[in-house]
Amino acid sequence: MVKIGQSVENFTLPSTSGRDFNLSDYLGKNVIIYFYPKDDTPGCTTEGQDFRDNWDAFNQKNSVIVGISRDSVKSHESFKSKMQFPFELLSDSDEIVCNLFDVMKMKNMYGKQVRGIERSTFIIDAQGVLRKEWRAVKVPGHVLEVLASIT
Repeated sequence: MVKIGQSVENFTLPSTSGRDFNLSDYLGKNVIIYFYPKDDTPGCTTEGQDFRDNWDAFNQKNSVIVGISRDSVKSHESFKSKMQFPFELLSDSDEIVCNLFDVMKMKNMYGKQVRGIERSTFIIDAQGVLRKEWRAVKVPGHVLEVLASIT
């Protein structure tokens, strides 16, 4: 599991761009990774819309945004198109990157324990070092907090 102040090992995941996303391709930029539970659900839609609506402000701070869930690329394509997200959504169906960032947790859903992604956001700086993390994210105001924390 990666920790604050550590370099993040390169990873590759399938992306909505039609090609794989390689973290190492983005050295020189801040990479904002937000993990979310499921495409096209209320909290995940609102969070994605907040990132979308602040896309230009993130770009001005030399930052790229990617969303990661366990959903398929096909599901991501539909969600991205419907919401007009200008950033890529990555599919981590094997939970490799989810495990790297330790976002898989037991959660209660309708009174049952289920294993799923805990909504979390991470900032990796231009040198590839993990600089900031938010876990168990509450969506309202979160994206503006992430934006304000980028130096």
